[in-house]
Amino acid sequence: MEALRTALQPLRPITNALPTPIRDLGVSIIGDTCYKTLVLQLNPTDPECLKLAISKGLGIGIIGASSIVKVPQIVKLVQSQSSSGISFLSYLLETSSYLISLAYNFRNGFPFSTYGETALILGQNVIITVLVLNYSGRASMAALFVAALATSVVTLFNGGILDMQTLSYLQAGAGVLGVASKVPQIAAIYQQGGTGQLSAFTVFNYLAGSLSRIFTTLQEVDDKLILYGFVAGFTLNLVLAAQMVYYWNAPSAKARGKMKEAAPVPAAAGGQSSAVSSATPKSKGPTTRRRG
Repeated sequence: MEALRTALQPLRPITNALPTPIRDLGVSIIGDTCYKTLVLQLNPTDPECLKLAISKGLGIGIIGASSIVKVPQIVKLVQSQSSSGISFLSYLLETSSYLISLAYNFRNGFPFSTYGETALILGQNVIITVLVLNYSGRASMAALFVAALATSVVTLFNGGILDMQTLSYLQAGAGVLGVASKVPQIAAIYQQGGTGQLSAFTVFNYLAGSLSRIFTTLQEVDDKLILYGFVAGFTLNLVLAAQMVYYWNAPSAKARGKMKEAAPVPAAAGGQSSAVSSATPKSKGPTTRRRG
């Protein structure tokens, strides 16, 4: 690390002359002390500041990626007009878990970089859930889902309605919901023998995001409830990713049905020869009768 520090020193005039808006942004992200150490002094040998900078960088990266993480899934649903392979129960549980976690983190005043993706994924989850219900012929249930969601938002974010102690209990349950939300999806893939309209981009981004969140939580948030939820979520996301790889080239249930319908029915050999023989007119044999 000393060699790296020495190699970076010629860049100090540049980092010390950064515009004020960039400096203020850097200070707001990693703090004044670590900004001086890592940016002004270009000293990467401070382990605490280095870990904080990595954690903040990962957090910002996760938030950026989460803004589009489920867009491919939404596009795939709209294009196919089918909810095949997508578990409504899985998205219902996950949406509930994310809403509780968002309220818990927000009301506790935790750094936005440690939970910002929750709000972005929550919004995308709502869209996917409504699409799944619509494409499965349950439009009225979609309207009921949106109404229940709006009521929950008002309740969870209002301290006058729900106190922090109760919200803490709900957060403990949200961890269980987040883990349980993966189980119906895993079961649906196993039962159908394929991933259907499930997006590989979404699955693998979830896997990377949940792993990164374990690191950022360890560095910036001293809350075991949140940490254990991310660890359990990573484990089940790993199972989903393994299923995605295993069933990568497997045809969907719809495609398998079409293949069955198109398969020719083999005809019996005896029946075919019988049909041919019956269709051929019998010729008259020669007569021995004398004509007179």
